[in-house]
Amino acid sequence: MQGMVALRHNPALQVFGERMRSNGLAPKAVIGAVMRKLVHLIYGVIKSGKPFDAEIPLKGLAIQDGI
Repeated sequence: MQGMVALRHNPALQVFGERMRSNGLAPKAVIGAVMRKLVHLIYGVIKSGKPFDAEIPLKGLAIQDGI
């Protein structure tokens, strides 16, 4: 369920999910990929001790997607 909520409300993961869908990934696989990405984001917040900043993941996606 967390992957579905993240796809709906997190702008960084929305961009990531759209990219996965456009690459032809199945809907359940997109949710699985978003859940994995969410775990990585949570781990980064815990490890660094800094609050989540939605602009940081979007910067990395802009480079990858050529936006």
